[in-house]
Amino acid sequence: MNRRDFLAHSALLGLAGVFMPKTVLAAPKEVFTLPALPYALDALEPHIDKATMEIHHGRHHKAYVDNLNKAVAGTPMEKMSLFELLKDVSKHPVAVRNNGGGHYNHSMFWAIMAAPNTDKPSGELAAAIDKKFGGLDKLKEEMNKAATGRFGSGWAWLIVNNKGELAVTSTPNQDNPLMDVVPEAERGYPVMGVDVWEHAYYLKYQNKRADYLNAWWNVLNWNAIGQRYAEGMKGRKK
Repeated sequence: MNRRDFLAHSALLGLAGVFMPKTVLAAPKEVFTLPALPYALDALEPHIDKATMEIHHGRHHKAYVDNLNKAVAGTPMEKMSLFELLKDVSKHPVAVRNNGGGHYNHSMFWAIMAAPNTDKPSGELAAAIDKKFGGLDKLKEEMNKAATGRFGSGWAWLIVNNKGELAVTSTPNQDNPLMDVVPEAERGYPVMGVDVWEHAYYLKYQNKRADYLNAWWNVLNWNAIGQRYAEGMKGRKK
């Protein structure tokens, strides 16, 4: 995709109300691809171990990409972007819902993490967190509650909802708040999300999901999360 095509495609997504990260954009007729990690496999240690990253990214995410490509091959869906597939996912086969969601969710997940750090939210994101939750510690409580309360596999999310406010939600399996199968009150633009499928943490934490969640907060890329918040708010204003 050249720069002119990319800008035109991004503009179309903006008009739709959601700006998708570069890692998951797919122009018509292009196959979906596994995005490279923005850091080394061991960069998140000791909080997330190298072995988990190798399996999670190289096997699980790759399988979602491969199966999504198989699901759309030779159909009109092959010409759709990932956003187009997800926003009307109820109209598509369950394989598109599961694997398209898995591709989007994981692409975001890798991008919002970084090597262990002590960074905090800043700027408009920090102000929004303070306004909605009363501070970062309260946001952590809400996210951890949603994540530990998700029965079985799924995700916990911080979103910009349809009112332009931050909200914490949770979805099962590989669903996400962009999908039309999610209750309307829980839809919105994902600012950040945490994977609570067992493959995300079991090698290191076994069944101790809460310990994994507490560790995960040490590897967040708040600059990237802040950019996603800005994108979500910008999308609402178009």
